[in-house]
Amino acid sequence: MRSLKGFFLLIVANLLVFLTLVISGNILIHFVLPAFGIDMRGTFASYQFAWAMVFGFGGAFISLLMSKPMAKRMYRMQRVESPATPKERLVYETVKELAEREGIRMPEVWVYWDDTPNAFATGPTRNNAMVAVSSGLAMQMSDDELRAVLAHEVGHIANGDMIASTLLQGLMNTFVYFLSSVIARMVASAGSRDGEMNYGLYFIVNMILQLVFSVLAMIVVCWHSRRREFRADAYAAGAYGASSMISALRKLQALYQPEEQSGIAQEDALATLKISGGFSGLFATHPPIEARIEALRQHRD
Repeated sequence: MRSLKGFFLLIVANLLVFLTLVISGNILIHFVLPAFGIDMRGTFASYQFAWAMVFGFGGAFISLLMSKPMAKRMYRMQRVESPATPKERLVYETVKELAEREGIRMPEVWVYWDDTPNAFATGPTRNNAMVAVSSGLAMQMSDDELRAVLAHEVGHIANGDMIASTLLQGLMNTFVYFLSSVIARMVASAGSRDGEMNYGLYFIVNMILQLVFSVLAMIVVCWHSRRREFRADAYAAGAYGASSMISALRKLQALYQPEEQSGIAQEDALATLKISGGFSGLFATHPPIEARIEALRQHRD
């Protein structure tokens, strides 16, 4: 029953997002832009590009704005405001120290119960963010290693990674929607003598092209994601030393990438941690651990 309720709420939320974008897009294209002398209603290409921007950037920014509440709903979390244990105190004081060093508002600090070592940061802005740590990470890391991982997550906030990734995703979405629509229209109108478009063919071609272009766009997004991981590692190294971050990565590698003993490929448990090489390199959101360790060694040297 609870899963059905969650599924229903997800559908309702997506419908509301769609309606919000449609209403906002119509107001923007038909009233706001013309008031500033920008009329994108004249040609099909300009009109489609306007709608592509509405859905491309609108969807990306709505996802960003919903990132904190969505994260809290995914896990059984507890906010740390008055630390009750040494580990909670360490997490809270580390995030507070780094926030003060960067001159940003203290991110919300949350812990959640999961044996899988994990930590993440999210939020719409540098001054409206959260850092979450799993119980597994807190218990299995030494104090120095835990500080380094927390510095890595605060590094994402300090570097503005969430908004930068959202802008890139919005740009990629825009071109996916626009190119798919324009090419599909050309294909659907190509065989028509009277200039009428085959809407069934347009829909099919548009969907296929969106899938293909989305895969290509994901390569760009993942490349950016890997670069930001190196920057967050460098931030952690600058905050608490490269050795602590290297040690944390080594420990995670030892815990979740056991040596192959039987020659049978094992499922990569690091996928939930987002710290492994991932699928064939191009679609990996994080660099391989060895590459990150090598970059940290160069930073230390």
